[in-house]
Amino acid sequence: MPGDLDPDLDPIMPLMTTTIPPQQRIEADVKAALKAGEKEKLSTLRMLLGEIKNERIRRGGEVDEAGFVSLVRKAIKQREEAATQYRHGHREELATKEEAEGRLLETYLPAQVDEGQIRAAIEELVAARGLSGPAAIGPIMKELLARFGSSADGATINRIAREVLAKPAAG
Repeated sequence: MPGDLDPDLDPIMPLMTTTIPPQQRIEADVKAALKAGEKEKLSTLRMLLGEIKNERIRRGGEVDEAGFVSLVRKAIKQREEAATQYRHGHREELATKEEAEGRLLETYLPAQVDEGQIRAAIEELVAARGLSGPAAIGPIMKELLARFGSSADGATINRIAREVLAKPAAG
């Protein structure tokens, strides 16, 4: 009987993991938004789906998880910039709409590393390699992006690295 199934063998659970290609995740969410009548969510997800399809054409194959994260980050950044421009133009309702779309898109990013963890990793790297000055930003960025991958935003790493390097050396 369906109710007697072992929860670990639930046929629906594999669909909820991140092993599903990003495009399929978005398509499933588009269907759900369509059924629920969520027009704003539907519009945003269709835009993201279009971006994924364009990227597939550019690559000539499926979009991997890293490519997907890159697309989502780019879309979020576009929303943030648009919201800023709308605010400068005194269009608060449009700025609010862009911010809501950005928050929706953020739900498709992998869990982000805590800023405290990033700061600790940067401080450890700076101490271990004796890095200092603005020239150290490059090696720090390379190391931390490799270490944290898509779970850490490059802009956040850069900002924290600058803060850590700006501090006078302890000792």
